[in-house]
Amino acid sequence: VQLQESGGGSVQSGGSLRLSCVVSGYIHNTYCMGWFRQAPGKEREGVAAINSDSTTNYADSVKGRFTISRNNAENTLYLQMNSLKPEDTAMYYCAADSRYFSPLLRLSQSTYTYWGQGTQVTVSS
Repeated sequence: VQLQESGGGSVQSGGSLRLSCVVSGYIHNTYCMGWFRQAPGKEREGVAAINSDSTTNYADSVKGRFTISRNNAENTLYLQMNSLKPEDTAMYYCAADSRYFSPLLRLSQSTYTYWGQGTQVTVSS
């Protein structure tokens, strides 16, 4: 299983970006996917997650600004990021797993088996 992110870039504060993550290779239909980010000198943190039934979870810091979605037919995960702030600057990673997880676990990086290489998002003030 391979995950490939795209869509990162540099934007000014208040701008928008849409990240994509394509999953290739076999993965069970019942799977959870998530977006994580890691800023320099900081730990990786969960941003948003979506389960196979389309239920979603968000970190408090991005609620109301970011939207996670998925296209199961195309094995693609998205993250629409609006009203971006300088503190959103980080490397963004997508992750996937074939197991069901309770909502409490979906924003934990230890939950996921498969990871992409990351795409850089830089927000300037």
